[in-house]
Amino acid sequence: MAIVLEGRPVARAILEEARDDLTAYVTQTGRLPELGVVLAGADRSALAYLRAIRRTFRRVGIPLRELALPADVSEPTLRAAAAELNRDPAVSGVLVLQPLPHHLPPGIASELVDPAKDVDGITATSAGRLALGLPTMPPSTPAGGMAILEHYGLPIAGRTAVVVGRSPVVGLPMALLLLAANATVTICHRGTADLAAATRRADILVAAAGRPGLITPEMVKPGATVIDFGVNVVDDQLVGDVEPAVAEVAGALTPVPGGTGAVTNAILVRHTLRAAWSALRAPHPSSVSAPNR
Repeated sequence: MAIVLEGRPVARAILEEARDDLTAYVTQTGRLPELGVVLAGADRSALAYLRAIRRTFRRVGIPLRELALPADVSEPTLRAAAAELNRDPAVSGVLVLQPLPHHLPPGIASELVDPAKDVDGITATSAGRLALGLPTMPPSTPAGGMAILEHYGLPIAGRTAVVVGRSPVVGLPMALLLLAANATVTICHRGTADLAAATRRADILVAAAGRPGLITPEMVKPGATVIDFGVNVVDDQLVGDVEPAVAEVAGALTPVPGGTGAVTNAILVRHTLRAAWSALRAPHPSSVSAPNR
């Protein structure tokens, strides 16, 4: 049976480090950093995410600056709300909760945040720096996946990694993070002709397609490390993109729930503090190193 890669111990370690970091920041500046959060409408998943963020940030002692907007908010009003947080020097990071209401332009969230306060890596500047192997703050979900691999001492360099899913907030940045860590990376998607043939080559298999049970045991190389980013609700149960029976084949596997999701908010705390230090012209070491060319 696979080793279960629980996310909670990883999150605890990140938050313990963040508390020390926060103490140093407050000692130097005399104030707390803040995370500005924009919520438009009342999407259930966005509200659940906001509640989880509140709990995590409360544990560390970093306040939130919340701007709640109606579901019919106009684009100019939304842009003005985000600009208010971008301008405020007391706000170290800005997070726009998604999904946004459907009447707003697709991709607008990536345009709303000042790249210097982009703690979730959604802007074109953050994405471009990640692609070029330059220091940046990547999206918190794939950064959490990397933190799990590092916490449990699972080797990355020289390994063959296969990422199933190419979304700009999970699959694609995860592939780039693995590449920066010197893995050899393949990205698969709905256009991949023989998905199983690709996934069976993976030493590290990442499922980020948003399809419950997509990865079955016969698609997994024996002993592989499997990172499941899937968040799917089936019969009122939260399930991943990986069938539970994969645990009989894999060497290590993140559970759903209790795996990658538990680390995401801890990464947001880390990134908020990094943005706060960067505003003082005293940035912390990046979580991304330039890959070997």
